[in-house]
Amino acid sequence: MDLEKAYDKIYRYTYFKLNDQAVAEDIVQETFLRFMEQRGRFNDYEMRYLYTIARNLCIDEFRRVKPEPLPDDYEQRNFYSGKSTEDIVMVREALSHLSVEDQELLLLRHVNKESVGTISNALGISRFALYRRLKAAENELRMRLEVEKNEG
Repeated sequence: MDLEKAYDKIYRYTYFKLNDQAVAEDIVQETFLRFMEQRGRFNDYEMRYLYTIARNLCIDEFRRVKPEPLPDDYEQRNFYSGKSTEDIVMVREALSHLSVEDQELLLLRHVNKESVGTISNALGISRFALYRRLKAAENELRMRLEVEKNEG
């Protein structure tokens, strides 16, 4: 993986956590600056370290200030291209019923396509615990989507 792809993944992660484009960009830059000070160069095995730095900076930011709401069409423009409005609304509604932790797991695994090893190291949990939590989050999302589909 090149540095640009890693930057995009860390940006998506911080944006998911903070819901503020400008602050997410600042956090990503700070993440890479801290990373480069410590490691000097990047390789594929360093994603877990980048996620750890980004996560800690996001926590610091949350302690400092409350996030501003996203523009209504942001997710539509960036994450749901090619999907119908009904599908977008259904997925957003189903996701809103999941815990923030489950949403984070699904983002890292399915949107950022991170390996189980990278996620488990970044979150400080075993692979077994991660598989169990990820499976439960996926099942919960499927169940919620089924409820949304039947209500619609």
